[in-house]
Amino acid sequence: MSDSIFDATTSPKSTPTMLPSISSTQFLLFYLILLFVPSRTVAYRWQICSTRGGNFTDNSTYESNLNLLLSSLVSNGSGSGFSTGTVGRIPNRVQGLVLCRGDTNATTCGSCLSNGEVEIRQICAYDKDAVVWYDECLLRFSNLQFLSTSDNEPTVALVNTNQVNDEADRFNKVVNELLDSTADWAAYNSTKRYATGQAFNVTAAFPTIYALAQCTPDMSASDCRHCLETVLQGLPMARMGARNQGVRCNLRYESSLFYQGNPIIRLISPVTNATTPEENATTPASAPTSHPAVGPTEKEGKTKKTTIAISVSAVSAILLISIFCTWYRRSRNRAAKSPYQTDSEQATQVTESLLFRLPTLRVATVNFAEANKLGEGGFGAVYKGLLPDGRVIAVKRLLNSGQGLGELKNELLLVAKLQHRNLVKLLGVCLEEETMIVYEYVPNASLDKFLFDAVRGKQLTWGIRYKIICGIARGLLYLHEESQLKIIHRDLKASNILLDADMNPKISDFGLAKLFDIDQTQGTTNRVMGTFGYMAPEYVMRGKFSIKSDVFSFGVLVLEILTGRKSNDSYNPEVTEVLLSYTWEKWQDGSVLEIVDPALGGHYQQSDLLRCVQIGLLCVQENPSDRPTMSTIVVLLNSETVSLRAPSQPAFYLGNSDRVVTMSVNQVSISEQESR
Repeated sequence: MSDSIFDATTSPKSTPTMLPSISSTQFLLFYLILLFVPSRTVAYRWQICSTRGGNFTDNSTYESNLNLLLSSLVSNGSGSGFSTGTVGRIPNRVQGLVLCRGDTNATTCGSCLSNGEVEIRQICAYDKDAVVWYDECLLRFSNLQFLSTSDNEPTVALVNTNQVNDEADRFNKVVNELLDSTADWAAYNSTKRYATGQAFNVTAAFPTIYALAQCTPDMSASDCRHCLETVLQGLPMARMGARNQGVRCNLRYESSLFYQGNPIIRLISPVTNATTPEENATTPASAPTSHPAVGPTEKEGKTKKTTIAISVSAVSAILLISIFCTWYRRSRNRAAKSPYQTDSEQATQVTESLLFRLPTLRVATVNFAEANKLGEGGFGAVYKGLLPDGRVIAVKRLLNSGQGLGELKNELLLVAKLQHRNLVKLLGVCLEEETMIVYEYVPNASLDKFLFDAVRGKQLTWGIRYKIICGIARGLLYLHEESQLKIIHRDLKASNILLDADMNPKISDFGLAKLFDIDQTQGTTNRVMGTFGYMAPEYVMRGKFSIKSDVFSFGVLVLEILTGRKSNDSYNPEVTEVLLSYTWEKWQDGSVLEIVDPALGGHYQQSDLLRCVQIGLLCVQENPSDRPTMSTIVVLLNSETVSLRAPSQPAFYLGNSDRVVTMSVNQVSISEQESR
């Protein structure tokens, strides 16, 4: 776009003076001369020659310092795209800053800065404070101290005189969303503090809009985002193009492409008459080559189409969202009744901190790029993302589902309060346009992917297996006794144990968890939900659950880790597997080492392994009172001097016959063993 179609407004704080040292006739003559002077850049877009810093004279100390500074800035900035400097002392001190647009190469940047060095001296002759902007760069100098602040003044807004009349509201909404997402990426995901964006299907008259956001690279992420938010608020809307430029940050949008390279942010808006959820969905875009997506590594890429590592059941997903919405509406109007809840005002603040904005998640996942997809299950896809504060996250986009909303009793805030190194942390939810749950990212998938795989199982050395057992025990102890809550997990199994980069275990999926009062010891349900092979007999037979139910599941899990065998290879819901019987018989006849997973290759600490077998058998006793608590288990795992009592016959013991155990509960929901 040419300058002739732009109106310009300057910041009221800058009190600019146009060409203070030359007349309008001289300026016109100078401008005509510029048209015929060979230059590798276009003429200046806008400049502010401020009188607030005063003036200098020919051959003065200030002029010498300015010449030295400008030469240094142009030289250093041409290669790096950004440079600052200070020369001299008060009253002749001069500070300066140069910044090239993030997509310029060294040649273009150097040409723009060199041109600016000449023109800023000519246009703002003898002014001690001046700034000039071009499409590709800006240059500022001043005798005022501005480098130590993030002050964006002076600023100038340029706006295309052609207005958007049709669908102006829709146009403004899409432009604001695009600018917001682009600003997020520039501030939080780019070391250059630079990002570009593109929106499709904006309006019939303007189907595509392009955007750019940039800050000086020395700004912090939060300062940059605040700066961009400020200029966004002052950016003219409903025009074919506009920009708000300062010396620290700037935003721009146009109906035509004005930057080099592929956009980082790509937003595909729903068509104007879209009414269906499918039409309103955001279409993932491939990550641009110059800015690779936050995606899986080469090793992860080979298995990214397999079952996802983030273990979130449909029940868990709907649970969190529905309770969140219900609690959020009520929290403003009533004080908390439970001794575990905060007061209404504090809880509201906590709740709001759990809300993620859709543009933030789009930026984090590069608009849900295919390269960032960790996997996809029956209830939605999971994407890897990078939050503005540097945290790597897993974002689950939930498919529409209305199952079981009336039965969900847990509270999102309670789950979000759980803080332990051996628990997967729920970070929050997004409720804009679609429903998403945000978890911390755990890179090494779930335990079952290693444990029951002949090849990957060899990566689980004895040291790692022992660490996993101890970590799970500490996580359960926290849930049962150490947190401000008392929680029964009810679905502890190998696929719900995620492994971080150092193979530390993290308990996940609290969709079936039950909250107990401090003095409550057990509960009863007429609908058993869980995974056969891990459920305690009193729970699966009579619907009774307690902390000892989790202890039983832990015992089964310990024996699986030691043997590499699944507790339930059968998908018949009326049959339990023989792992407990097999282990017990080997224990009885003194040949328990025969149960050890061959993947260990005989490399293990025998005393620790035998202790773990004994703990596992104690945990799966028929009578809940015969099972140890998790606090006792943690002590037993960490001490070789504490003696263990001898276990008795475990629950579901089949003996040497082929008989099976038949479940008598009518309403039973099976939780699949594969990670979901």
